[in-house]
Amino acid sequence: MDLKEIGKKAKDASFLLGKMGSGEKNKGLLAAAEEMLKGQDEILKANANDVKKAKEKGMAQGLVDRLLLTPDRILGIVEGMRQVAGLEDPVGEVISMKKRPNGLVVGQKRVPMGVIGMIYEARPNVTADAFALCFKTGNAVILRGGSDALESNEAIVACIRRGLSSCGIPEDAVFLLSDTSRETAREFMRMNQYLDVLIPRGGAGLIKSVVENSTVPVIETGTGNCHIYVDETADLAMAADILFNAKTQRIGVCNACESVLVHRAVADTFLPLMKKRLDEKQVEIRADEASRAVVPEFKEATEEDWGREYLDYILSCKIVDSVDEAIAHINTYNTGHSEAIVTSDYGNAQKFLDEVDAAAVYVNASTRFTDGFEFGFGAEIGISTQKLHARGPMGLLALTSTKYIIYGNGQIRE
Repeated sequence: MDLKEIGKKAKDASFLLGKMGSGEKNKGLLAAAEEMLKGQDEILKANANDVKKAKEKGMAQGLVDRLLLTPDRILGIVEGMRQVAGLEDPVGEVISMKKRPNGLVVGQKRVPMGVIGMIYEARPNVTADAFALCFKTGNAVILRGGSDALESNEAIVACIRRGLSSCGIPEDAVFLLSDTSRETAREFMRMNQYLDVLIPRGGAGLIKSVVENSTVPVIETGTGNCHIYVDETADLAMAADILFNAKTQRIGVCNACESVLVHRAVADTFLPLMKKRLDEKQVEIRADEASRAVVPEFKEATEEDWGREYLDYILSCKIVDSVDEAIAHINTYNTGHSEAIVTSDYGNAQKFLDEVDAAAVYVNASTRFTDGFEFGFGAEIGISTQKLHARGPMGLLALTSTKYIIYGNGQIRE
């Protein structure tokens, strides 16, 4: 099936999905989730093939972790789909309704976007998450995953389509492009006749390519060069725990910490403590001269390190003299994703919240919480680091548009 035929079928399906009630959509979601569980062996077998090929190609450890599926991870994906089914459906919500002096009643309500395109890398969980959120909001979705996860994605989509079919719902609510060539990707980015919005999710290169080449409106999801700033009033044991979690709990994710800033007043105490904790996971620390004066074992950081999303057991480290210097550094090098301060000073906490330019800003908590599931959205379709339409974890509301509805009784404009 060529791209135009897929686009037309998805567009036709979107009109049917847009008319479905919440009950029917929830039934389809739950059926798709159940088929995922029934097809777990099929999915794991396909994923094992993908992981084997990825390792043979020398894929980085963090990226292999993103690709890997386990029974627990599949159960987590299924639970996310079930949570989405249990969420309130935003479609049809009337946001406002006001009567004008001429008697017209002007309202605004939420509606589906139509057909959503997704381009993403080797993260098979995105396949199910994207479907669930798009389907719940009455949108058809066309998925273009990375070649490294092709067998996994095909197995997941086959399960989803079986689930929809069992409920009498059009399977064309979801398509997966099996051709992962760059030529097909470029053609996909220019399907503005069928696609209403395109969402890239992956590394900086992928996102840059989509933003620069697409003729379809793009919601940009960004990379995560996330920082933790340890303030002079921080509880240092808490700071070490937060940093350890944010850096090492999963290294291949966009909300992992990639850089730590430490106030000079606590550096002599905190840096050795930090090293001891991170040595448990063999984290390489690349630091400025002042930090290396405290812990000579740290490696020398370069200018490039301050802006790096490592997705690896590597962390950059810098000593600063104030919360203002920390904020300035973060706003210079961050990617607008997630930033955290560890502090006992209310004024510094509020200053950090107010002045750091990012989609999610934390006080005394790990950046790993920037996630649709953790924020109560069920699954997420991505984390937007742009400022138009949607910002941060994108749940159901981010996948709707609005339209005006106007009631009259014969008014004409003079």
